[in-house]
Amino acid sequence: MADPTAAGGNAQHPDPPPEPTGLQSNLAKRVMAAVVLVPLAIAAAWFGGWFWAGLVTITVIGLFGEWLMIVDNLRPNVLMWGFLALAAAGLAAAVDNWEIANLAIALGLFAMFLFSARSLRSWSAIGLAYTGAALLACILLRRDPTHGFVALIFVFLVVWITDILGYFVGRGVGGPKLWVRVSPKKTWSGAVGGIVGSALFSSAFAVSGYGRLAPMVLLGIVISVISQAGDLFESALKRQFGVKDSSQIIPGHGGLLDRLDGFMAAIIAAAIIGYLRSGTDGIGQGLLVW
Repeated sequence: MADPTAAGGNAQHPDPPPEPTGLQSNLAKRVMAAVVLVPLAIAAAWFGGWFWAGLVTITVIGLFGEWLMIVDNLRPNVLMWGFLALAAAGLAAAVDNWEIANLAIALGLFAMFLFSARSLRSWSAIGLAYTGAALLACILLRRDPTHGFVALIFVFLVVWITDILGYFVGRGVGGPKLWVRVSPKKTWSGAVGGIVGSALFSSAFAVSGYGRLAPMVLLGIVISVISQAGDLFESALKRQFGVKDSSQIIPGHGGLLDRLDGFMAAIIAAAIIGYLRSGTDGIGQGLLVW
């Protein structure tokens, strides 16, 4: 008579279902983190004002802290003056005092050179300048009362589409690596998938009433490429200092810097484009209305 356990387990006590693979587990963590973080970001952007400025300032202080962890420069004076500079810049920007905001960042940069070890002065200053620029760009773009919220959502969605399609197309199609020395898992197929998805989204955005088709598609492509460049920049920084993740604060993503590297580069670029076209009072309009 056949042994009922021969096919893999006792008939009364069947084998438990297989454990999820590392990829499935990581994806589940990413989805759960997104379910929490995406509505929070959109709600803060919708309310604008102090809600948005407060969230951005707290986040950017966290980003700078992770940057200092990566470059191994956690000296108390560096942390204190960097955090104070970003907090002061966020507060000043929230009340529309851009001169004080820029001065706060400038004084913070001076502190980076004053209190950092000689070999880490430049890296620390770059981190403060980069996170400070992202802070001011986020608040300045939302400042446009007519187009600020929509402009932020546009940048959010281009970055998210680039990230999501890059992940799934890259894993599904595979192929040649994009820059294996810096980011071994990224592929050309994933990069192209993100760009194409962003172009399609931007074309739909244009059809819905924002500007002409060709400029909006080009804008989506530019923001997507810059977002991916920001991702690679952070990967190169971690590779330079032998760090895998900027932290473990977000399940499935690592740290804030791991999650927002592309967005930081994209929002700075978006603010620059909007400013060049419409000045400080209409950055959102300058970005979207062509």
